[in-house]
Amino acid sequence: MQETIVSSEEVFHGRLVKLFVHEVELSNGSHSKREVVKHPGAVALVALDEQQNVLLVRQFRLPAAQVLREIPAGTLEEGEAPLACAERELQEETGYRPGKLEELGGIFVAPGYTTEYIHLYLATQLRESRLDADADEFVEVDHVPIKDALAMIEKGDIIDGKSVAGLLRVARKLGL
Repeated sequence: MQETIVSSEEVFHGRLVKLFVHEVELSNGSHSKREVVKHPGAVALVALDEQQNVLLVRQFRLPAAQVLREIPAGTLEEGEAPLACAERELQEETGYRPGKLEELGGIFVAPGYTTEYIHLYLATQLRESRLDADADEFVEVDHVPIKDALAMIEKGDIIDGKSVAGLLRVARKLGL
């Protein structure tokens, strides 16, 4: 079931992603084409305050054409460790610094066409500590009881994959 890249062409080089068209040899010897978006990877955090509220960010997402409620997240900078990125992104998006970060594993966003892998974390022992947000990022933060956030998944109010995966992993960890 292995595929081997025979040739590769970079057809787009953007600020964040690159798009490649690969010719691959399949396990049966035939050839096919694969379009792959190369992404540097990202982090996402389920941030829980002392009252067991989850910090959710609201922001407009152009590809979804709507405002989404999500767990805080961000893209890894070149050479940046995921833990450092998680701490930075939480401060930029919510104004809180985690006293404790616990790894929850990770997810491939859409392995059929992108290399993007998101490292998931549980952030607790939150302390106020704001870093400047990205100039092109406008977010609002809500503190939502974790049980309400889980109900929002069931109702379809939280619909992005990283948020669903992160919240469900934390719910299982907490026995909810």
